[in-house]
Amino acid sequence: MFEGRKLKSASVPEDESKRQYHIMAKPGDVSRYVLIPGDPDRVKKIASYWEKSWKVASHREYLTYSGYYKGVFVSATSTGIGSPSTAIAIEELARIGADTFIRVGTTGALRKDIQVGDLIISTAAVRLEGTSKEYVIPEYPASASIDVVMALIAAAEELGVRYHLGITASTDSFYVGQERPGLRGYLPPFKRGLVDFLRSVNVLNFEMEAATIFTLANIYGLRAGAVCAAIANRETEEFVMEAGVEDAVKVANEAVKILCEWDKEIEKHGKKNITPAIIYDWISKIRG
Repeated sequence: MFEGRKLKSASVPEDESKRQYHIMAKPGDVSRYVLIPGDPDRVKKIASYWEKSWKVASHREYLTYSGYYKGVFVSATSTGIGSPSTAIAIEELARIGADTFIRVGTTGALRKDIQVGDLIISTAAVRLEGTSKEYVIPEYPASASIDVVMALIAAAEELGVRYHLGITASTDSFYVGQERPGLRGYLPPFKRGLVDFLRSVNVLNFEMEAATIFTLANIYGLRAGAVCAAIANRETEEFVMEAGVEDAVKVANEAVKILCEWDKEIEKHGKKNITPAIIYDWISKIRG
């Protein structure tokens, strides 16, 4: 799409229409609400629940669809695996109008009470990855947005799916970084005992993107959350491919609808943020 064309500069890699270099989308192509799975195939799964959808762009690991879910304009962009490519997606999506991001992913649970197929809604993330450290000091918290977390909870409750709420750990390495043996059993001493330590401080799960998403969202004044399906459990050693993914997709889509409704109520009430009174009014309306 960019072949043979000049971009603005090496520092601002976009064309005259503000089409972004990696995601190949421009202003107007995406909604303010963007669901961000890692897997490009999951973008199609997410869009299959929309009443109308279309492909915006596909380049490298970044596949973007836009469409309408229950009347709400929504988009989905895959990020690929890990925080470096995810940071690129957040940067470029935000530059063309997105301000609310929900990660829709898979994860490994650290506690046996979290069954394979359950969902985990992250309230914050331990920054064990390196990308967020390119942006801010390690002590800066990677916290999810309150209203996005609440919308995900509301969606999970409404759909009647099993979910857990708590802190996630994000890493750059699927193998040794999550205390899985590398080739020929290699595991550096400083990674031994990591799972037990995280479990002892009540961290629920491992994944690879949430910490960067939350950190960038907080720095830039955006909103972010994450809902992940537990396809593995590190205590019971179960691993079931795609377990719970359909539920995560449904919850994320429904959370976008809820957020849109809340955003309208916030504007109508002249508030800056969601409040218990606004949620109470919203519940009263949907119950008739």
